[in-house]
Amino acid sequence: MSELSDFRKETAAWLEDNCPKGARGPGQVATGSTKITLEKDVALWLERAAERGFTAPTWPTEYGGGGLSTDQAKVLAEEMMKIRARAPLMGMGLSMIGPTLLEYGTDAQKDRHLPKITRGELQWCQGYSEPNAGSDLASLRTRADDKGDHFVINGQKIWTSGGAYADWMFALVRTDFDAPKHDGISFVLLTMDQPGVTVKPIKLISGNSPFCETFLDDAIAQKDDLVGELNKGWTVGKRLLQHERSGIGGLAGGRRPAPGTGLLEVAKKYVGIEDGRLADTEVRDTVTRFSMNAQAFGLTAKRANEENRSGTPGAATSMFKLYGAALQQNGAELKRQLMGTRGLGADDSFDSSELAATSEWLSSKATTIYGGTNEVQANIIAKRVLGLPD
Repeated sequence: MSELSDFRKETAAWLEDNCPKGARGPGQVATGSTKITLEKDVALWLERAAERGFTAPTWPTEYGGGGLSTDQAKVLAEEMMKIRARAPLMGMGLSMIGPTLLEYGTDAQKDRHLPKITRGELQWCQGYSEPNAGSDLASLRTRADDKGDHFVINGQKIWTSGGAYADWMFALVRTDFDAPKHDGISFVLLTMDQPGVTVKPIKLISGNSPFCETFLDDAIAQKDDLVGELNKGWTVGKRLLQHERSGIGGLAGGRRPAPGTGLLEVAKKYVGIEDGRLADTEVRDTVTRFSMNAQAFGLTAKRANEENRSGTPGAATSMFKLYGAALQQNGAELKRQLMGTRGLGADDSFDSSELAATSEWLSSKATTIYGGTNEVQANIIAKRVLGLPD
């Protein structure tokens, strides 16, 4: 038996013994936030997985990761799917700032922040976009004034995902207003529970409030939490965006649901089965075509990961983000259409799956905006992948 087969057998047995029933199937997933109370089984699952290093399977063991190879991490994900185990932990700590600190952080920064991320002891949010700096992010105006051992920050961030529950923020701030706009930006970390930080949730058409406005009024970021060089934060910030787009585009190897998850089950329930097949020929053709596209996309992402020798994301992540966002939207739209009028649930006369489909459909409208709009991704592909002139 090969080492990978041994690992699969060992991992399957460990998961069966250690993943509680209440952490399987749909339900709550830990984000690390100190402001959210976890269900008993979710908290237990987080504790056990963190002890094993399975919250960050491929991270170095010295920071609480699992130290697994890419192949081993894939096996872990497959075995978790078999028992419908939810991710023990998710959030920007694992998918964005953690990988960025592994590449750009000092040893002290890694020692201070990464173990807390892998143990699920805090939640991070992103301070990038501003009211007048969205797609043109380098136009940001939030300023950080050097006060010796710390920065004093003033400005406003918007679309701060999870800001109401976050404990820390990673942010791009302007530290030199006389330099060209890409050169005067720095990348800093700051706590959210300080007097200079005010968070206001933004309610969306889906009824949820995942985004917030964040106001920074003499907020403090310690000099020890400057990531990378002063005024050179644009490089760090771009790398973090590549990690974000890897996750959105399906390149991160995480536990993000695939586009169109549950689509066939919805079709069976609302369209019906006849002779072992979907009763409606046109629906059968549409569902099959979408499923083939989603499967091809997943296999292409897998191949891209295997061919990426450096282990760090590059400009090609924009291709996966661009197409992956469209797949997410198409899958949600198709699921809603298959439900007919039941796919527009808005009150207690609809069941939980119908209400979830409505929320998914509405929320999917943002996929072509967050993480960089379609237009931004197309520009990156044209310049950095295809090498076309400006």
